[in-house]
Amino acid sequence: MNNGGAEAAVAPVGGPQPLEWKFSQVFGERTAGEEIQDVDIISAIEFNRTGDHLATGDRGGRVVLFERTDTQDHVGHRRDLEKMDYPINRHPLFRYKTEFQSHEPEFDYLKSLEIEEKINKIRWCQSAYGALSLLSTNDKTIKFWKVQEKQVKKVCDLNVDSTKAMGNDPIVGSSISTSSKQYMANGGCTSNDFSLLSGGLPSLRLPMVTTLETNLMARCRRIYSHAHDYHINSISNNSDGETFISADDLRINLWNLEISNQSFNIVDVKPANMEDLTEVITSAEFHPIHCNMLAYSSSKGSIRLIDMRQSALCDTHSKLFEEQEAPGSRSFFTDIIASISDIKFAKDGRHILSRDYLTLKLWDINMDSGPVATFQVHEYLRPKLCDLYENDSIFDKFECCLSGDGLRVATGSYSNLFRVFGCSEGSKEATTLEANKNPMRQGLTASRPSRSLASPSGVVRRGKGADNSAVDANGNTFDFTTKLLHLAWHPTENSIACAASNSLYMYYA
Repeated sequence: MNNGGAEAAVAPVGGPQPLEWKFSQVFGERTAGEEIQDVDIISAIEFNRTGDHLATGDRGGRVVLFERTDTQDHVGHRRDLEKMDYPINRHPLFRYKTEFQSHEPEFDYLKSLEIEEKINKIRWCQSAYGALSLLSTNDKTIKFWKVQEKQVKKVCDLNVDSTKAMGNDPIVGSSISTSSKQYMANGGCTSNDFSLLSGGLPSLRLPMVTTLETNLMARCRRIYSHAHDYHINSISNNSDGETFISADDLRINLWNLEISNQSFNIVDVKPANMEDLTEVITSAEFHPIHCNMLAYSSSKGSIRLIDMRQSALCDTHSKLFEEQEAPGSRSFFTDIIASISDIKFAKDGRHILSRDYLTLKLWDINMDSGPVATFQVHEYLRPKLCDLYENDSIFDKFECCLSGDGLRVATGSYSNLFRVFGCSEGSKEATTLEANKNPMRQGLTASRPSRSLASPSGVVRRGKGADNSAVDANGNTFDFTTKLLHLAWHPTENSIACAASNSLYMYYA
């Protein structure tokens, strides 16, 4: 990008040009000195399949929905649209749609355990009849929600004369009847005095039901509970549109969306003696195309691909993906930093992206000898692992995501930074951005993509100038209390949504 024409000349051969990211929107922006409530911190982000809706969950158990607006402005007759010329630089814009309380704090009396309301994961389901459907889960309970517009109706044009009726009081003079009307045995009246109707019979009107307004209503259709002894870390929809999986530390269960009182245990890594436990399940996801395949990761840094057609209980895996440990490199922290916190399938199902504490790894499901690419996210922290262990930061679980075209990957870091890497052959893109309104401000220089991804790429940090951008190897300039754990890539466009504490930032390129 900044090495003159030589680099530009070889860019078409070496891969696509690095993207220039720009700020788009922010929701819930934090003001200077504002104290953030723990319940407002965002804990999950997910685009739906079309990218027209975005859902976030927070530690307070709420789910907030956003809808895309820039495409709605151009809805019209096809011939009219063909005559109009819209700018090609249009990028996704979202607005607040609705929110609802998904989970409440609970207490397990049998285990004397408090169950917090924090939303761990959100997954969109296939929509039907104009309703939005999604799954949300906390540590123990999964809920299936439907959000749709509901019309508020009211009966009007009543025949009661407002001048004779005051609120709920009886009509004046009608509490005790003193009239001399002649009544018949069947309840009829011989008098023609319609005093209630000022205009007599011609003014009699039939009550009408009218629609006052349309409100969005969220309804919990099903609750999937009492199936996990340990905290749920993943849920994933199947491509068949009928089933989904939920995973905790030791088991993966298969559910049917229509059946909430029964699930099938398909993976169980619990040993007969818990003292023999050496690894736990950290993340699980269905293959995006083949409904019989899924992958799950472990705390030992391995990924297992399983085929549900082989047996009811998938004790054996079809393929095992793990990187061989370099001789003499083992330390006390080796197993901790090798633990995979998140995995994602590429849209075509050919590749799997995994995130451990220090790196991103891209795996080809047809090649289990090792990752096809490794991206150093914050290698500068390796000398600080002891300090990170003391303050528990080493156990932070960062998420990862892939672009819809599979050419780029992204993940978060500390100080509300996130990194975007190019993963196509020959690409040298490695961009560091900060979650604020000026993501590529001075100190986060645009010269980052010149470093090869095959070697550890220095993270550009905030400093006084470009010379100091990658010098602070001790990591002291970074705030480990501000971490960008959750982010999502738009399924069809180069747009990223990321959560910085209670704020949702959106960027486009």
